[in-house]
Amino acid sequence: MDRGEFGDPRRRHPPERLRHCRWLDRARRSRGLHDLRRQSAAAARREVVMFTVLGGSGFIGRNLVRRLRELGHVVNVPSRAELPLAGQDLGHVIYAIGLTADFRTRPFDTVEAHVSLAADILRRNAFSSFLYLSSTRVYANGTDTRESAHLSAAPLNPSDLYNLSKLTGEAICLASGRENVRVARLSNVVGPDEAQADTFVGALCGEARTGHIQLQTAFESAKDYIWIDDAVDLLLRIAEQGRHSVYNVASGRQTSHADWCRAMQSRTGCTVAVNDKASTVSLAPISIDRVQDEFAFAAAPVLERISEILGMSGSETDLDLRPST
Repeated sequence: MDRGEFGDPRRRHPPERLRHCRWLDRARRSRGLHDLRRQSAAAARREVVMFTVLGGSGFIGRNLVRRLRELGHVVNVPSRAELPLAGQDLGHVIYAIGLTADFRTRPFDTVEAHVSLAADILRRNAFSSFLYLSSTRVYANGTDTRESAHLSAAPLNPSDLYNLSKLTGEAICLASGRENVRVARLSNVVGPDEAQADTFVGALCGEARTGHIQLQTAFESAKDYIWIDDAVDLLLRIAEQGRHSVYNVASGRQTSHADWCRAMQSRTGCTVAVNDKASTVSLAPISIDRVQDEFAFAAAPVLERISEILGMSGSETDLDLRPST
């Protein structure tokens, strides 16, 4: 018998099903190695994405840095003393430098933070993208909160220094002629243990923990609030993928003082009172049509995180709600 044609008769061939299994096993091993190589390549590509977070020591900046590092990105966080960074390539820049509560007593620092430093970076540095963090407070004097709205501010009103400086910062960004420059207008961002923050909600948390909230403005007062993780994730998508030049970063949901007080009462049992003749202070509901359409964005209601906001354990038993009057 010719072994060349028929093979060695002493050799037993495995059944067809077994030969198929062996082939499949080799294919799986090959595909597994290919998947590993592809994952390694993807990880390598992710590692070379560089971000520079300016204002990385602030509340929003810190959380941006944390999230970027969790995602495996290279993150530079220069200190204020290191600015400006003339001539350096900064990768994807997120400009989170700003003043909030003390802007009225520090007008020159406010303008430097919101305008001058941003202008220096735009003028002197290379970057892949530049995202300027502004505020939905720029809508305070109007009712149209779409990104395309015509906005107004009054220089004679000390409170409008913040809005004017933010709008000037936005204007220099959008007029710079640089590619991939965008603006994100953030609403009121809240996070865990808010009592540590110098904000309205922070003050409420502190009072609730001591047993009594005394409101200076009416229960009906309402604003848009967004949870920090929702804000951070949306900002990163805008920074890398945004198709427009201006975005609102907000929940699109109004939360009233009464809502906050009821939620805090449910956790702490605190009492609540409001000053006589307290005024109602509200901003118009913030439009989020653009981020919904482009990113399918949906923020969770902040009051679902009330235990974290108060800095309390989620295992503590809720108390009965007391209606606010």
